[in-house]
Amino acid sequence: MPNPMQDRDQDRPLALVAVGGHAFIQKGEEGTIQDHEANADALAALLMTLVERGYRLVITHGNGPQVGNLLTQQERAGDEVPPLPLDVLVAMTEGSLGYILQQALLNRLRESDEPRRVVTMVTQVEVDAEDPAFQEPAKPIGPFLSKEVADRWAEERGWEIREDSGRGWRRVVPSPRPRRVLQHRMVRDAARDGHLVIAAGGGGIPVLREPDGRFSGVEGVVDKDLTSSVLATDIGASLFLILTAVPAIYRDFGTERARPLGALTLEELERLHEEGHFPPGSMGPKVEAVLDFLRGGGARALVTDAESLPLALEGRAGTHVVGRI
Repeated sequence: MPNPMQDRDQDRPLALVAVGGHAFIQKGEEGTIQDHEANADALAALLMTLVERGYRLVITHGNGPQVGNLLTQQERAGDEVPPLPLDVLVAMTEGSLGYILQQALLNRLRESDEPRRVVTMVTQVEVDAEDPAFQEPAKPIGPFLSKEVADRWAEERGWEIREDSGRGWRRVVPSPRPRRVLQHRMVRDAARDGHLVIAAGGGGIPVLREPDGRFSGVEGVVDKDLTSSVLATDIGASLFLILTAVPAIYRDFGTERARPLGALTLEELERLHEEGHFPPGSMGPKVEAVLDFLRGGGARALVTDAESLPLALEGRAGTHVVGRI
């Protein structure tokens, strides 16, 4: 039989919302399960603003603090528990954070009598074996180590180790660019059917396609915002929304001349990016993600913080960037 709700949902605009891993752990918190649940509930309440405005919704999220905690657990467990590779830890946090946010969203939907469900997808992201990042690992992960421990793990586990800003030694891994989200059609179809979809947690699990066509996981980290941009393009999202720690993209960020950017065209943002206003270690990847989405045919991108979201959806806060007309 025809499903009137499904037909109605397919007419709604589709938004992809990318949130950071720190959305689950606020500054000064220990990162307990209670902290995660309370922060997920607050995030779910804000995301309901989009649901109430008629959007179909796909949500991606970071996992940096959570993967860091798992790496610390492995470090302290020593030889008592076999260590797991990084791609498996990413999968674990995709499931755990997805579950926590999924439950919060389900409870919010129940309160609002919205006839929708929430699904979390453990998502794999294809990367290129020839990506230069594999030759120059640069993404620090896990706890700070003493030089003695760092040297031992480098020898025993084959880790690449670097000194980090005078604070100690850390493992570094490749951060290749995402090429394709393997489950993007399932994400798209679930969203079309009216479900809220949580996907690409932590940027997704990086995988390589082997010469025989099989896939294998790799120990690396894919930038969450770049993966979100690829996924937003592949599922045909009309809005790509990045929730970050600041209310807007800033020109000359971190200087006395810093000022927030309101409404921009793709060409204007490209020019500012080329002029070097967005450092690679902070806003740079988010701006690149926005540019990739709009160059790929996306209509509109929005960057803001969670607190400003309701006003930003009305055009009264955040940075709004429109694509080529």
